[in-house]
Amino acid sequence: MTPPRESEPAEAALRAAVARRHDPAERLGAQVALARLWRERGDYRRAGVLLAFTLDAAEHTYGADCPDVAAVCNEWGVLGKYTGHFDRSQALYLRALAICENTYGSDHDTVATLCHNLGGLAHARGAHHEGEPWAARSVSIRTRLHGPDHLLVAADRAAWAALLDGCGRPCDAETQLRAALAVLQRVHGAEHYEIAVITHNLAALEHRRGNHTAAIDGYTRALTLKARLLGDSHPDLATTLVNLATAHRQRGGLDQAAVHYTRAIAVLTPHVTCEHPALSAARRGLALSRTEGTHERHG
Repeated sequence: MTPPRESEPAEAALRAAVARRHDPAERLGAQVALARLWRERGDYRRAGVLLAFTLDAAEHTYGADCPDVAAVCNEWGVLGKYTGHFDRSQALYLRALAICENTYGSDHDTVATLCHNLGGLAHARGAHHEGEPWAARSVSIRTRLHGPDHLLVAADRAAWAALLDGCGRPCDAETQLRAALAVLQRVHGAEHYEIAVITHNLAALEHRRGNHTAAIDGYTRALTLKARLLGDSHPDLATTLVNLATAHRQRGGLDQAAVHYTRAIAVLTPHVTCEHPALSAARRGLALSRTEGTHERHG
């Protein structure tokens, strides 16, 4: 993820590359990178407009079955996971996967990335049993390519763990998370976005076990790291905010819960659809906190 303070020079450089119209390949690559930068910064609307335009241009320039088209499909699919356009994302990922398997074969990093992304999309929509085989396949491919202690394998393990947990296999999930965390900490130290994600997911395991104090501690550490890396108003903070709020509410901290639910709604509302799962969960949770608070005061 690109920290907000570093994004302006990068954006200027990418805009300059887009303006160099004599090289279509360079221009299309710069457009994908610029869309990715906007997504990472939380500017989902502009990223979506640019990717729609870029996909049309890539198809016109290279044809419908070119790897450059697959790259645009993949990036637009990632964006759709964040904005809640899940059906479109799945169609884009599957299109990209078919192109890449046909071009590179089944054992390739790009194929593993698309399997990883299909698993992540299934997790976002709550289809854990559908997503788990995709995630397992990404781990299998990359372990063959790079060995078990590679950073890409660690990222795939972390994504697989989230789906294993959703499939009712929390012990398997924790094993994968801790293996991934060990690799990430050895390579990056403490300041890395994926470490925040794994910290959140380990907290979620404690949450589902009913260990609310441990869950709150983990969510708080994940939220602090995410905010430091992404900024205080980035929409990617929302899932951690919602889970932290829910843990507080379940432990009886209704005022703290309301604060976190309200913040989640604020960071998500400008960027996602009204039906987005995290936004819906935040609104439901805030309503419950207020209702429970009223009952507590008048009980």
